[in-house]
Amino acid sequence: MEALHRVAKKVSDTIWEIPVSYKEGMRVPARIYATEKLIKDIDEGVIDQITNVATLPGITKYALCMPDGHFGYGFPIGGVAAMDVEQGGVISPGGIGFDINCGMRLVVTNLTYKDVKPHIKQLVDKLYKSVPAGVGSKGFVKLSRNDFRQVLQQGARWCVDNGYGWEADLELMEENGCLAGANPDKVSEKAIDRGFNQIGTLGSGNHYLEIQVAKKENIYDRELARAFGITIPDQVVIMFHCGSRGFGHQVATDYLQVFLKVMESKYGIKVLDRELACAPFDSPEGQAYFAAMQCGINMSFANRQVILHRIREVFSEVFGRSAEDLGLEMVYDVAHNTAKLEQHIVDGQARSLLVHRKGATRAFGPDMSDVPEAYKVYGQPVIIGGSMETGSYLLAGVPTGDQTFFSTAHGSGRKMSRTKARKTWSGDVLQKEMLSKGIYVRSTSASGLAEEAGGAYKNVDDVIEAAELAGISKRVARLTPIGNIKG
Repeated sequence: MEALHRVAKKVSDTIWEIPVSYKEGMRVPARIYATEKLIKDIDEGVIDQITNVATLPGITKYALCMPDGHFGYGFPIGGVAAMDVEQGGVISPGGIGFDINCGMRLVVTNLTYKDVKPHIKQLVDKLYKSVPAGVGSKGFVKLSRNDFRQVLQQGARWCVDNGYGWEADLELMEENGCLAGANPDKVSEKAIDRGFNQIGTLGSGNHYLEIQVAKKENIYDRELARAFGITIPDQVVIMFHCGSRGFGHQVATDYLQVFLKVMESKYGIKVLDRELACAPFDSPEGQAYFAAMQCGINMSFANRQVILHRIREVFSEVFGRSAEDLGLEMVYDVAHNTAKLEQHIVDGQARSLLVHRKGATRAFGPDMSDVPEAYKVYGQPVIIGGSMETGSYLLAGVPTGDQTFFSTAHGSGRKMSRTKARKTWSGDVLQKEMLSKGIYVRSTSASGLAEEAGGAYKNVDDVIEAAELAGISKRVARLTPIGNIKG
């Protein structure tokens, strides 16, 4: 893209740096991670947004955009910014996203493609009924509002304690499926009303549940694959992508309004885009949002935990064997819409930073403290969803990930608006074409399916190549879809 070539210095084959002189108010340079292949799909809006992010108080080192980056709300999707909380760093809902803790979960089985192929239609149809999808969908877990407040505090732990999962699941989630600072008192009743009946649901948009195959020719690192549970040729795995539904959206909406009222009048903070509304992290408003946002994170972990429980039920019913016997074990659960306090080394010194990841995945390297013990020597598993027509990836965090505060891409990244996609593809035709390619799809609407056509996204292989070449994550396996439920 000519615009980026004009304003950015090419630091390496995968890093483009925009200097602080580009825009008045920039406190740090902005860096976009992309190969020459991906540059053509970086729109000018991303340049404008990531350089706006570079003006926020407390931002440390760089404003970063991952290889799947595209235009978003406030931050570009794929945006990363670390704020020094001891130097006036801010917290911004636009740097986290409306779907708080939208994330990925990957589950292995001991089944092969040969085992599953005769049952794929039955599996997808049953999963479609067991895991509600679409706008306004409600889950089968019936909670009172007070029960829901417990979920907001306990996250996935609540699910396991109430029979929706295994103790071992908790060890294989980012933050063990719960952040301790969540405070339901900082959440509006409207948010509670929107979320208390949505546990165990996919939602809409780009959320999905997919049955995939780890073909033996698509294993890039056999040692890492074995460590992460991929141990047999053509092994079947299940991946799903969802978040905090209407609850997270309401939390973000509520606090954006709070921040807009106090940002300039109380704290003297001016932003170049009102979508970057923020407050000092250590302010009463900043702390209240942080506590409410952590409720969104915990709700999402619980949501994915109940979905996993339903998946285990369906597979057990179809194959007439227990979930344990089928080897339905978690690989990992990762978030990609969060802000979390982390310790990072910056210019040789340890600093406490609030790392905003908006459409970006945490990718901690080997021997880091928050990596599960089972993966400590290998690095954190990283789950990257591609389009429903192409494939997805399992990656691992690497030591050189410190350059992005150990963050990497979260998906393939849109390159076409949903409106244009609906005009370009017919959902009904797309569904038939995918079936002819061996991918059985169920969706709540034909138009929603059209929005998610593979052609509306960047090439996931190019995105993963850029992330690996940049040294921010490492390929382990490519996963090919055979069954898909689309929200």
